[in-house]
Amino acid sequence: MTAIGQNIKRFREELEMSQQDLAIKIRVGTATIDKYESGLQTPDTQTILKISTVLDIPVSELMQEESHI
Repeated sequence: MTAIGQNIKRFREELEMSQQDLAIKIRVGTATIDKYESGLQTPDTQTILKISTVLDIPVSELMQEESHI
């Protein structure tokens, strides 16, 4: 799993949001969210911006390599 994939999953789950909920909000398929979270695919810049907006976190936090909880 990639750092961005781990972060997407962690922040999404903190909001108690399903993969389907996130997929609908950023207008992609649920399988695409699964691929992001599992590291099989990396979202493009526009999609990263959409995800950060929906999850209400800065892009820098979404992109960070290590979690600082």
